Amino acid sequence: MDVRSLPRFGLIVNDGKDLAVQTAKTIQKTLEDKGFEVVRVSSSGGLLGFANPDQHMRAYGYNACVPEGFDSSMALAIVLGGDGTVLSAARQTAPVDVPILAINTGHLGFLAEAYLLDLDRALKHVVSGNWEVEERTSLVVSVMRSDQRRWEALCLNEMALHREPLTSMCHFEISVGRHAPVDISADGVILSTPTGSTAYSLSAGGPVITPDCPVLQLTPISPHSLASRALVFSDEEPVTVFPATPERLMMVVDGSAGCYVWPEDRVLIRRSDHPVKFVRFSDHEFFQVLRKKLGWGLPHVAKPDKN
Repeated sequence: MDVRSLPRFGLIVNDGKDLAVQTAKTIQKTLEDKGFEVVRVSSSGGLLGFANPDQHMRAYGYNACVPEGFDSSMALAIVLGGDGTVLSAARQTAPVDVPILAINTGHLGFLAEAYLLDLDRALKHVVSGNWEVEERTSLVVSVMRSDQRRWEALCLNEMALHREPLTSMCHFEISVGRHAPVDISADGVILSTPTGSTAYSLSAGGPVITPDCPVLQLTPISPHSLASRALVFSDEEPVTVFPATPERLMMVVDGSAGCYVWPEDRVLIRRSDHPVKFVRFSDHEFFQVLRKKLGWGLPHVAKPDKN
């Protein structure tokens, strides 16, 4: 990657974390001293929040989160924060095809490529253009009433639809592409990408899916039938969820955005034309990440005999 032909960088910062703010100052000075233009914004611009059912819903398109000054002329955007910050940054960058370099200043850092201890090395890779791009599937989640779009967001991990509180069974009619609709009775349903298969869906009993698989996953939450289990299908198939419950439901996207869904609404989920692009310095070995972050595949060690 010839960064000199794209001499602009984005800097997306979780302003609520002092460590991220201080690190951003260091990065901005380093890049500007080398002659690059840096456009700094807050990750809060990608936080949609939850729509108030008594107010006008957010009917803007999924590209409404792109910050001013962000466009395809950027080489990449550096993201400082935890995994939640990365999810917000994805909404700010994917619609304009800007790759993101996630530097973890949070807790788990499942989506991070680098850590603060490696900051100097990471910046050298950035400036030299010694990096590649890994694409991750993203979804466009829309709440529709007839032909009217009432709410829409870009989703990297998952869409979850359930009743408030999450302790009572709901009924859903779900249509996957051209296939016959299915009925599911459960506390809720999760529709996830391969990236999201290691998040909420995993906790609900869904399988882990490697990021390079062109599939989506439907996972019932506490289903009321032994026959209702996670389903994996092609990501070319759009999904429509009809709530067959007389009460309103709560929809949550990536854990930080959402709105109420009423019986007369439907939720439409389709693969976005704009994948989330992650900057990688080397081959991203997914199984190693699973092992390090989630303990997958660690050898079983028996407890010692007390006798």
